[in-house]
Amino acid sequence: MDIGISKADRKQITEGLSHLLADSFTLYLKTHNFHWNVTGPMFNTLHVMFMDQYTELWNALDQIAERIRALGFPAPGTYREFAKLTVIEESKGVPNASEMIKQLVSGQEAIVRTARSLFPTIEKAADEPTADLLTQRMQIHEKNAWMLRSLLEN
Repeated sequence: MDIGISKADRKQITEGLSHLLADSFTLYLKTHNFHWNVTGPMFNTLHVMFMDQYTELWNALDQIAERIRALGFPAPGTYREFAKLTVIEESKGVPNASEMIKQLVSGQEAIVRTARSLFPTIEKAADEPTADLLTQRMQIHEKNAWMLRSLLEN
């Protein structure tokens, strides 16, 4: 494979992308779970918002995994692998709506931090396609975190 990025740099980038994929999948599952189980006076608003967010996350999973494959490495794809790679914690039980929002804000922000941490390696390797993917992901997750945080204000 000769795309102008060394194998060592591609490996380092795909390791970071694997963490991003695991974080994204874990947040997808958490958001979908909360969509199913949210209750309370903001039910409809949250039910719809959570659906929009988990649908967007679901579509992003393929983009991240395909970028890993394009760089020449296998993408992780099991719960076991994702559990080892993610920084997002599972929920215990069914939290109330406010706690759901707080956990989702934390998850959205965690993904932004994971994506941001990859930039030094990506810039060194001049990997613009991955930089573009990460920039798009960060914009989406920062916006989602802001929208969720706004629901917590009185």
